[in-house]
Amino acid sequence: MQTTLKAPIRFSGVGLHSGKPANMVVRPADANHGVSFRRTDINIGNTVIPARWDAVTPSQLCTLLRNDAGVEVSTVEHIMAALAGCGVHNALIEVDGPEVPILDGSSALFVQAILREGLIQQGIPVMAIEILQPVEVADGLSVARLEPSENLEIEFGIDFADAAIGQQRKRLDMANGSFVRELCDSRTFCRQSDVDAMRANGLALGGTLENAVVVDGEKILSPGGFRHEDEAVRHKMLDAVGDLALAGAPILGRYVGERSGHAMTNKLLRALFANPAAYRIVTCDSEISRKLPGSGVRAADLPAWAA
Repeated sequence: MQTTLKAPIRFSGVGLHSGKPANMVVRPADANHGVSFRRTDINIGNTVIPARWDAVTPSQLCTLLRNDAGVEVSTVEHIMAALAGCGVHNALIEVDGPEVPILDGSSALFVQAILREGLIQQGIPVMAIEILQPVEVADGLSVARLEPSENLEIEFGIDFADAAIGQQRKRLDMANGSFVRELCDSRTFCRQSDVDAMRANGLALGGTLENAVVVDGEKILSPGGFRHEDEAVRHKMLDAVGDLALAGAPILGRYVGERSGHAMTNKLLRALFANPAAYRIVTCDSEISRKLPGSGVRAADLPAWAA
């Protein structure tokens, strides 16, 4: 069954790129509402932005949504991943500025709050997107692909010159709380040279060594180092969960990303929905529902530090 939050949840922090204070409230929403954002700092015109693949607009380093009136909200991928990974189907997210707060650079604090508050079932079946045939997009060495599978699986490969990251690869079946156990606490990462370049261009002004893992060659500059030896590829998988959630319904299929990112995943969704033969919409019975990412998630699935 579709679910929503029992009560509103509030978050405060800073925007990753602006460095300005950012406050957000995730509110319950009616069945079949889906997920949407609302800019509370704008008082004129349409301030609601649908959390959908066709509202994504090109941006640097994050996922940015824009409605038909030009109202925007960016860095939505971590809260979208948290909602999908906890099985929240309907929510209205109010933000008092153009960015979702970055918090610790992962989804863990969002997940922690969602599981603490709890969910309610809404008596309406979940509809899912079943992948019927492979769909692939590529741009140079970057590739993103969806293939048929009984439930959501994610496989990701990355290759960075910095020895602190290097080549990493991971594959996960996302059923039965895997997102919460394996991915939710993996933070965004970047190279020191990228940080310097971004700040020179007015970006990443809210980035710190506390909300991102910064590396420089073999060195890990962030205190405490990585939370997981392969935290970098895990974070790429977290981003993919959030970006795939913009499909508007859970995906029953296998996602493969090779040096992929936000833009490639959105390009993949656009290719999928441009080919009606590649998918169908199905009603989730109890058997299918048990395989969805948020099914059976418990607070005990959280990493020990965030529990």
